[in-house]
Amino acid sequence: MAVDQRPEDLKPERIDTYKNWQAEQKIPVVRGFFVEEINKVELEYWDLKGASCSFVVLDGTGGTNDAYVCEIPAGGKTKPQKHMYEEMVYVTKGYGATTVWQRDGKKHTFEWGPGSMFAIPINADYQHFNASGSEPARYFAVTNCCFMMNLFHNVDYIFNSDYTFLDRFDPRTEGYFSGQGELTGRFFLTTNFVPDTHTLKLTAYNERGKGSTNMKFNLAKNTMGAHISEFPVGTYKKGHRHGPGAHVIILTGQGYSILWPEGEEMTRVDWKPGSVVVPPDRWFHQHFNSGAKPARYLALRWNNWRFRFMRSQDGEGGTFTSVKLGGGQIEFEDEDSQIHRDFEAAMRKAGAVCQMGSYHPGCTEKSSAKTAG
Repeated sequence: MAVDQRPEDLKPERIDTYKNWQAEQKIPVVRGFFVEEINKVELEYWDLKGASCSFVVLDGTGGTNDAYVCEIPAGGKTKPQKHMYEEMVYVTKGYGATTVWQRDGKKHTFEWGPGSMFAIPINADYQHFNASGSEPARYFAVTNCCFMMNLFHNVDYIFNSDYTFLDRFDPRTEGYFSGQGELTGRFFLTTNFVPDTHTLKLTAYNERGKGSTNMKFNLAKNTMGAHISEFPVGTYKKGHRHGPGAHVIILTGQGYSILWPEGEEMTRVDWKPGSVVVPPDRWFHQHFNSGAKPARYLALRWNNWRFRFMRSQDGEGGTFTSVKLGGGQIEFEDEDSQIHRDFEAAMRKAGAVCQMGSYHPGCTEKSSAKTAG
C-alpha cells in the first residue's frame, strides 16, 4: 500500500554537475566578493592544464560564468586541450605564445605579453607556451564552463565532442590572431586578439560620465563579451546595474567601487592594478578614480555586442539609460548626495581635487577650471 508523503518530506537530490566536477579537480577555489591582486592568488597543480591553477568563483557570478588563474612555469607549457565552452584570457605577467587549431586544420600561433587579451574559439584545440626560461607567465581566464556543464550535465561531452565550429574559427582564415580588427560605429570592435589592453586607443563614452572612454569587443564570435573603459583623474562613473558575471579587472590606476542592492546598504571595495570585482546580479555599482593617473579596467562578461544572449543581462532600456526612463543608470543629479561627499573627502585625503565641478550638481569644487573633458 502506498504511503502518502508530506511535501516537507520530499527532498529530491539536485545535481550540480559543475560543482561536482570542480571538486574533483583538487585545486584551490577563491570565493567571496573580490580579489585584491591576481598575481598573488595561491595556486596548486591542475592535471587538466598541466600547470598551477586556482578557480575564482566570486559571489557576483550568480553561477552563470566562472574564472580561473593559471601560471605556466619558466620554459613550460600547458597540456593541449579543447572544450565545449567559451574562454577569454587576460595575461597578467610574462611572455609566451598560444597555438590554436581545428581537427585536420592549419595551426595558428600568436605571441602575447602582459596586458594581452584573446579568446579561445569554442571547441578548438589549443596550447599555451611560456617563452621565458627564467620567469613564470600567469593569466586570468573567464569562461562559461559552469553554464555549459550544468546545461548538458555531461562532462564527457564538454571535453570530448568532435564538432568543429568553422563559423567561429576557420583555420583557413589568414591572420585570425593578428591583432587586426574591424570597427563598427563608435566603439564596437571585432577582433580575436588585443596585444595590449593597457595602451589600446579608446573612444569617447560620455554617457557614463564626462571624459570616459570605452571599447566593446566581439571576440571569436563568442556569446560572452568584453569591454575596456577608462576615466580621468578626479572623476567617477555613473551608478548602473546589469546582470551577473561581469569580471571587472583593474588595468591601471587606483580607486574604489561601491556596490549595493536597490534600497540596501552599500559595500565598498578598494582596488589597484590586478584587482577583480564582480558586481552581483542587478546590484547598482559605481567606480571611483581617487588616484593620481587615469583609471582603466577590462570587463570580461556575458553579452557580446554582436550576439544577443539574455535581455536580463543588459536590462530593459540599456545600462546607459536613466532608471527614470526604464534603464539601469543613475544620473549624477539623482544619486545619493553622500556618494559625492565621500568622493571629495577621498580626493582631499589623497592631496587631490575633484574635477567634476563643471557638470556634477553636488560638487563643491566649482572654482576648479580644470575639468575632465
